[in-house]
Amino acid sequence: MWFQKTILLKSRPRGFHLITFELLEQLSELKRIRQGLAHFFVQHTSASLTINENADSDVRRDLESHFMAQVPERAPFYRHTLEGDDDMPAHIKATLVGSSLSIPVRDGRLALGTWQGIYLGEHRRDGGARSVVATLHGSSD
Repeated sequence: MWFQKTILLKSRPRGFHLITFELLEQLSELKRIRQGLAHFFVQHTSASLTINENADSDVRRDLESHFMAQVPERAPFYRHTLEGDDDMPAHIKATLVGSSLSIPVRDGRLALGTWQGIYLGEHRRDGGARSVVATLHGSSD
């Protein structure tokens, strides 16, 4: 079985945001897959997807603090500056983190570890709503 759907995520401020439940709320088709893969792809060049700690929100804040220090705004060597001070750093952060995830599916659920959740990395101050293409592939009942 193959299934694909575009999921629209609400607008969020810059930072790392736990979106596991928002994705699952819009992906009821996942329950039909006994064994397979879920692939998630964010359709933006200034946002990213990653898997990390789902229990302590300090992890998300610390990640954002690290990225702000590692990839600062207004670096004197940036040439791509017409779309704002946060745009080029957002492209760099999205490249470092990545735009897609593949997660095993087992018995109609994502086979994430106990403390794992899916994060949206919003790398613009206000990137607006974000689109994630979800593709499911696997065997069903």
